[in-house]
Amino acid sequence: MRSRPLVPLTLAAVVAAAGLAGCSSSAEPVQPGVLSVGLAEPGTLLPADVTDPSGRLVTGALWTPLADYDPASGKVTPRAAESISSTDRVTWTVRLRPGTFHDGTPVTAQSYVDTWKAIAGLHWASTPVLTKSLRAKEITAVDAKQLRIVLDRPSNQVPAWLSAPGLVPLPASVLKSRDWNGFARHPIGNGPMRLEGDWQYGSGGKLVRVAPDPGRAKEIMLRVGNPAEQYDDVKEGSLDVATTVPGERHDAMHTDFPDRHAMWALPRSGYLVFPAEATRFADPTVRHAFALGTDRGALESGPLAHQADPAKGLLPPIVAPGERSGTCRPCTFDGPAAKSLLSQAGFSGGASVFYDSFDGTWPQALANGLAKNLGIPVTAQRKANGGKPTGPSALELKAVSPSPSDILHALAEAAGYTDAGFAADLNAAETTASPEESAQLFRIAENEALRDLPAIPVWTGHGHAVWSARVHDAVTTPFAGIDLARLRD
Repeated sequence: MRSRPLVPLTLAAVVAAAGLAGCSSSAEPVQPGVLSVGLAEPGTLLPADVTDPSGRLVTGALWTPLADYDPASGKVTPRAAESISSTDRVTWTVRLRPGTFHDGTPVTAQSYVDTWKAIAGLHWASTPVLTKSLRAKEITAVDAKQLRIVLDRPSNQVPAWLSAPGLVPLPASVLKSRDWNGFARHPIGNGPMRLEGDWQYGSGGKLVRVAPDPGRAKEIMLRVGNPAEQYDDVKEGSLDVATTVPGERHDAMHTDFPDRHAMWALPRSGYLVFPAEATRFADPTVRHAFALGTDRGALESGPLAHQADPAKGLLPPIVAPGERSGTCRPCTFDGPAAKSLLSQAGFSGGASVFYDSFDGTWPQALANGLAKNLGIPVTAQRKANGGKPTGPSALELKAVSPSPSDILHALAEAAGYTDAGFAADLNAAETTASPEESAQLFRIAENEALRDLPAIPVWTGHGHAVWSARVHDAVTTPFAGIDLARLRD
């Protein structure tokens, strides 16, 4: 089974900690065409390595991707590309629209070739999209406005992979210097807004619209700060938009901003994976008992602090094709049924829930809940470095493309799941010519895995934003959240 992207949690690049004039949270006179937006400190502004919502928010305004891809319908909306096409799903042609970087240099097909070559050779968050998903034998610039991509097998997922926000082009200057940290301080994109000056760590920056767009904000002041304080600032009128709503403000959001708030699915989800080495859990009945004994609602209102939803299937909403008819049976909480299944399977003794380097708060709460609901000792335990867990493991995945195949392959790889029916259905979903048939086959492959449960779906992340009465057209996009380029006052 080939591997797919398991995205690492990235740390912020080290940048100069200087204050930015005009980026404090104090009240300022309202300026027509100028909006203020609060956010958390981005992990980085290097687009191929971004995995956090704030980084996506900013880079989503600084860059224009090749296309937008809707997994639910399979629809491709060209953006920087004029078209993405293939007659055999092996050789793909990407035709580009005219484009320019913020430094005035042209965006060409060679810009993408050189950028992707750099990304593929580094260990960035988006690297697996090229090296493990796309796996092209050849990527060439036919001319200034045309790319040719030849795969090592047929796949209909190329438009989804090329829509990954991390695969946007970089200017020749940084590709030559390879000063990635310097570039993250002052990124140069091809999007509708540019960063004026350097990004100021702990303070923020100013986005300026590249070309006039009547009615849209001309400037956006980005202010890094505390989410609770930013929420209150929007209420008081000293901030226009807050892009994070902390758990303690979650319920109040609906009454404080009844028609001025948004929630959207994030490319982040949590699972309990049963590795093949954990032979005590080889019986699917045992795994189903653990699934029914998982109180997702308690996790959502507890350690996840209203920043996630209980999972309804293996595929999170941001990559799910079509619509589920309802919550999957293993995604429901049924304590009595869980105990009964565990007894039927003859399972004895306790269990450990292993977790990796991320915060162990929700795995600890999950273990405590399973102990209570299953009536057996269950503890949370940090994985040993280089060791293989002997029991179920908490896993967080961050999708870096809208392709459902990446998530399903990643879960199968993490569990060592090699069911022939699942593999055949997944392969068929990736190679069929019909988007409608592809969506159906992805759902069939998902249901195959839900039958065997190599991984239990636990939660899917979501984002929040609130805004003042002077803000209009606050719409969200799947990866970037609030579309800063569309805001108007």
